[in-house]
Amino acid sequence: MRSLDLGYPRTELRRELVAAVLAGAKTATAGLADDEPVPAAGERFVLNGYDDERCGVVEVVEARVVPAREIDERFARDEGEGFETVDDWREAHERFFEQPIEPDTPIVAIRFRLVESA
Repeated sequence: MRSLDLGYPRTELRRELVAAVLAGAKTATAGLADDEPVPAAGERFVLNGYDDERCGVVEVVEARVVPAREIDERFARDEGEGFETVDDWREAHERFFEQPIEPDTPIVAIRFRLVESA
């Protein structure tokens, strides 16, 4: 089973994101589209914690590649990181990815549900 790595290991961001998933506040995540295969609905991933320890299992509900302009407020809020607007979402992701996100930037938008907590 592949792993879902939110943020980088041994960072406070990872700790916060995993806690949000385990609390049910985070049900979506986004990444830059690259050469990695886009997960399929129903695919399960190990949720890794602060030190890459297994914290649970999530199941993909939906995954699609969309231009950044299609990220809406609902998706931004479902990321469970306190984003109130799409601009908040974009700015935080630009900092994390260390590159600008243009309207046409391909984004992998993933919705998931927690199916097991370790």
